[in-house]
Amino acid sequence: MSMDTAFLERLRAGVRSESSDETRELGSELAGLLPADTVLALYGDLGTGKTTFISGLAGGLGITRPVTSPTYNIYNLYRGTRQLIHLDAYRLEQSGDADGLMLEDLLESPWLLAVEWPERFEPYWLRKAWRLRFSFESGSVRTVRLESTGT
Repeated sequence: MSMDTAFLERLRAGVRSESSDETRELGSELAGLLPADTVLALYGDLGTGKTTFISGLAGGLGITRPVTSPTYNIYNLYRGTRQLIHLDAYRLEQSGDADGLMLEDLLESPWLLAVEWPERFEPYWLRKAWRLRFSFESGSVRTVRLESTGT
């Protein structure tokens, strides 16, 4: 079993994270394993580490600019070894709201689209997303679980 496969198997089983640094490290490690032009859907309550994880993804893609939550402007665009679009769908009311975002115009290969709150809408491009679930365990401990790899 390769290290890549071993890491994905660990994620499928659920990885405990006891700090923001550990959550960022998980994101950084996953960044190198995601195929080009991938949608990553992050599910979980407020405070479970989704934005922190995306910060790690950005670092793994060579992005040095700080990653912040795009809650009010819906999405942020970052450029590194790949283009990262960080979308926070919390304020979207329905699937049609995504049409006005013109995301397709930003998807220049190679890209990675990371979506927080994907349950708020279900555009066609979420159907083949890699799905991650973030949850609280106790105190500052969170669990990150890979539910599917978009196949």
